[in-house]
Amino acid sequence: MGGMTKIETLEGDQMFGAYRAAPEGEAKAAIIVIQEIFGVNPGIRSKCDHWASLGYLALAPDLFWRLKPGVELDPDVEEEFKTALALMGKFDQDEGIRDIEATIHAAREELDGGEGRPKVGCVGYCLGGRLAFMTAARTDIDASVGYYGVGIDGLIGESHAIAHPVLLHVPTGDHFVLPEAQAAMHAGLDDHPKVTLYDYEGLDHGFATETGNRRDEAGATLADSRTEAFFAEHL
Repeated sequence: MGGMTKIETLEGDQMFGAYRAAPEGEAKAAIIVIQEIFGVNPGIRSKCDHWASLGYLALAPDLFWRLKPGVELDPDVEEEFKTALALMGKFDQDEGIRDIEATIHAAREELDGGEGRPKVGCVGYCLGGRLAFMTAARTDIDASVGYYGVGIDGLIGESHAIAHPVLLHVPTGDHFVLPEAQAAMHAGLDDHPKVTLYDYEGLDHGFATETGNRRDEAGATLADSRTEAFFAEHL
């Protein structure tokens, strides 16, 4: 259903890769799928294909392209997990947001039918969940979803800039986002008119991955159904 494409940076001086999946007919909106620390791997591409099957143009930018283009890692393989953590340590998140913004522009340009401003949402996982929150605060994205975003409690100060709806999925047993951080997220965001948090009792980080040891079928199905309803409403 999909394949790789190229997106121009905001500066217009370089190109980076992105997985693109499109519906058979006219797309009703676009969704940017933001990778985990494991790159645009088969699971991320599968999520793009799913959104395309629901009528959306889906794009997953290769955010590690400045470090190592084309990263595809398996979180269930210990050495590959270590490689992912090393890449994460070198990754410039501010540059990543600029690449997501460039992808927003590319999506709107592709969807532009001359009638209004095409709507674009984003959904991210792990690192991508954090970046989805940052995208909501720093760009004009129309709707944002974050799954088990790490370090969002340290970004609460940016929440005043969120102008469009945000949905956050928070597994209470997340060993990367401890209870104190989860409590800070609720304290700082529960009263925000644009932000909704859902807790998933006892589930751990990565519960909505497409395949592998981390997936929890019931939790993933519930969270994904909420995400689909959220985008249906706001895009």
